[in-house]
Amino acid sequence: MLKIAENLRKKLKWGIAGCGRFTETGFLPTIKLLRRSVVQSVFSKDHARAKYISEKFSISDSFSNYDEFLKSDIDAVYISSVNSEHYEQVIKAANAGKHILCEKPLAITSVQAEEMVKACEVNHVQFSVDYTQRFHPIVKKAKEIIDDQMLGKLVSMQINYNVHYPPDDNFRFKKELSGGGVLRDLGTHLIDLMRYLGGEITCIDGIVDDMIYKSEVDDMAIAIVKFEKGGYGTFNVSYNNKKSFNRIEVLGYTGALSIENMVSVRQSSAKMTILLDGEGKKAFHKRGNKLLNTLKSVQKSFLANETPLVTGYDGLVNLRLIEELERKCLARKN
Repeated sequence: MLKIAENLRKKLKWGIAGCGRFTETGFLPTIKLLRRSVVQSVFSKDHARAKYISEKFSISDSFSNYDEFLKSDIDAVYISSVNSEHYEQVIKAANAGKHILCEKPLAITSVQAEEMVKACEVNHVQFSVDYTQRFHPIVKKAKEIIDDQMLGKLVSMQINYNVHYPPDDNFRFKKELSGGGVLRDLGTHLIDLMRYLGGEITCIDGIVDDMIYKSEVDDMAIAIVKFEKGGYGTFNVSYNNKKSFNRIEVLGYTGALSIENMVSVRQSSAKMTILLDGEGKKAFHKRGNKLLNTLKSVQKSFLANETPLVTGYDGLVNLRLIEELERKCLARKN
C-alpha cells in the first residue's frame, strides 16, 4: 500500500530539448496543466534562448550543452528540435535511460528511425511520438464506430489538412534540416491517423510537388493508400491554401461518418456526423484539447513504465510510408 501511495504522488520530471515556437506557445503552457508533470530543464544550442524560456516558465535549469542537459534531474525528454537533430538526441537520451517523447517526423530517414527504436528497446526506455490527432475524443469515438462495424465494411477514407504557410526562415523550408516539406510535416499526421482508424497500410502512391512556392521542399501532396484489412484511403496536405476545408470522411458499405473542425485546430469543439442505413442523421459536438490529452496519456505510460499508445515504431512505419511515396514520385519525375 505504501508503494502504491508513493507511485501516486510521484511526479514525472521533464527536460525539453528544443526551444522553438511550438515549445513556447504549445507544449510548455499545456504541460503546466498536468499535476503529475514538472519541467526541470530546457536545452537549446542558443543559450540566450534556453535562458529566456527557462525564465519565462520558471524552469530551474537551462543548458546549451546537450550532454550536460541529460545529466540534470530529469526522467523524460521532450525532443522538439529540428528534424535533423532528432536522431542523435534520441539515441543519447535512450543511452542515458530517459523516456522520450519526440516530435514528428521521427528522423530524416527510416534507417535512422529504426536505430532510434532499437536504442530505446535496448535501454528499456519508453519511446513515443507526438501524434496528437489520435487524441481528440471525437476521433476515439470514430474509431469505436469503425471497429464495431457500425459502418459495415470499410470502403474509403478521406482526410484533408491544408493551411497557408508561405516559406520563411523556419527549418521546415530547408531540406537538409527537415528532410522535406508539407508531406513530412503535416502528411505524417494523416498517415498516422489513417493507420489508427483504418489499420495498417500495405501500399501508398500519389503526388508530391512544390506547386506554388518553388522552394527547397514540397508545398503539397496527394496520396492514395490501401489498407491491409480492405478499403482505400486518400489524403491531401498543403502549405499553399489561403482558404480550405479540413475534414475527415469515412465511407462504409452500410454507413458513413464525417468529422469537421478538428484536423487543423489545436483546441476545438469538433462535429461528427453519422449516417447509418435505415436510421436518421445524427450529429455530435465534442470539445477536446488534443495536445493535453496526448500529454496525459504519455505521462501515464512513462510513470508506469508501460508502452504508450503511440510508439516509436509507429513513427518508423509512418516514415517508411512517406519515403515510399517520395521514391515513387521521384522515379516518375526522372
